[in-house]
Amino acid sequence: MHTRISTAVLAFSLAVTVSLHSQDQSANAAAPVPIATDRPSVTNSSIVVPAGSLQLENGFLETSSQGHSIVDAPETLVRFGVATRTELRFVVPDYYHNLSSTGGLGSGFGDFAFGVKEQLGPIPGGFDVSAILFLSFPTGAHNVSSGGYDPGLQVPWSRALSAKWTAAGMFSLYWPTQGNTRNLTGEATFLIDRQLTGPWDALVEYAGRFPESGGPQHLLHFGTALKVAKRQQIDFHFGFGLSSAAVDHFIGIGYSLRFQGFGRE
Repeated sequence: MHTRISTAVLAFSLAVTVSLHSQDQSANAAAPVPIATDRPSVTNSSIVVPAGSLQLENGFLETSSQGHSIVDAPETLVRFGVATRTELRFVVPDYYHNLSSTGGLGSGFGDFAFGVKEQLGPIPGGFDVSAILFLSFPTGAHNVSSGGYDPGLQVPWSRALSAKWTAAGMFSLYWPTQGNTRNLTGEATFLIDRQLTGPWDALVEYAGRFPESGGPQHLLHFGTALKVAKRQQIDFHFGFGLSSAAVDHFIGIGYSLRFQGFGRE
């Protein structure tokens, strides 16, 4: 059943790509742009990938929470630009491994997710804004998967404050399955990014999750990213919880790259 679900989603994606390809002709003459990723921040990028491009964002993360340590990889997000302001998003099932002998999250693959992102900005005031709708499918291991079809909505934004400083954030709603019910969860993030050199930047970020059931989860997050080439990026990040319901700490690394499939950037 899970194979049929994934096949149907991919078939739908190809159909959308063909139908929207005609919209991209005006973008073909645009100059090549440096890679812009959702990593390493919790806040997603407020712009879509160039039309016709395929972007792979990957990482490795170690998380410590309530005495348990879990590593996960490859954290792969596949982003495919199908129109000037539209991209398709595929979250490849992540593998989680519990390093603790007992308790905590089990080991195994997580759930597959599919989403669509539409760029709404720039809007008056110099803001870039996008909207992301996604749905996760219960394809993961029994002790890792939520066991349900979980929708979500994310609205990332950003605004340049100067040539080197940028403010950004994201407002989100999630409806994760927990047992026989759903736990509506809101999320708000805010970050400040500083461009250190042309290809190198660093950020500090606050992220807060507010579930209907359970305490609020506040995080303080630090990260840096280096564009080693116009279409390649490496990143490093770490953070820690500010509330009892949040994780104790986490640390991760990542590598992202972009391919141009058809047309020109």
